[in-house]
Amino acid sequence: MGHGQEQEQRDQHGSVQRIEPLLPAVKPCAKGGRPRLSDERALNGILFVLRTGTPWEHLPQELGFGSGMTCWRRLRDWQAAGVWHRLHLALLAELRGAGKLDFSRASIDGASVASPGGPHTGANPTDRGKLGSKRHIITDRRGNPLIFCVTGANRHDSVVFEELIDALPAVRGKPGRPRHWPDKLHADKGYDYARCRAHLKRRGICDRIARKGVERNDRLGRHRWVVERTHAWLAAFGKLRTRFERRIDIHLALLSLACSVICVRNLERFC
Repeated sequence: MGHGQEQEQRDQHGSVQRIEPLLPAVKPCAKGGRPRLSDERALNGILFVLRTGTPWEHLPQELGFGSGMTCWRRLRDWQAAGVWHRLHLALLAELRGAGKLDFSRASIDGASVASPGGPHTGANPTDRGKLGSKRHIITDRRGNPLIFCVTGANRHDSVVFEELIDALPAVRGKPGRPRHWPDKLHADKGYDYARCRAHLKRRGICDRIARKGVERNDRLGRHRWVVERTHAWLAAFGKLRTRFERRIDIHLALLSLACSVICVRNLERFC
């Protein structure tokens, strides 16, 4: 068995274990009919599509994960029920409880991906005006994704700065109050605006934003590289290398699940 297959099996096992308690209860159909595909098989099918980028309709039946559309509908329904968000929060709490979530420094950055269209897309100025989306992420010092959002590729990184900061989750995992804000936030010159610095000050966060014409980006890059690595981790998922999903809820569901997989991998790495 190759390293990629072993990693896939670990991702599946770790995700299935943690997601089962979060799933909504399903009442059996009184009319009978075809048995419902188990949640474990559906989740493994979703993870296979996420990792490989296989179109939903081409999910191999011999894998035993059911049809691609069944997996797609389960992904959609669990997104509507808030399952993926709760899974991500539970994993962040688990990381913090294990001492593997570091709030001493956080980093923010955006990365553009091509898209066939749909909500939250726009002409990408860095890709000859082709249609694309941009994902914005904040990570902790170790590169664990804390929060993300999606905009059109034509939106400036700083547009969602305040919204993304305020959306940072309150992470439990240890006795006492949940941890909400990082001590410091690192960002490149794209966030060098007075309003961004003022917003961090109101939240009690020390800004480490590179100043235009004063500091070189690489001077602060020794701390900010972790968020760039997290973007690379996300781009390694075949379904996220390009935004294939026109529906924003499906794209967000896949992003949230990918963030959870990264958290699972980091937990295993430090155990």
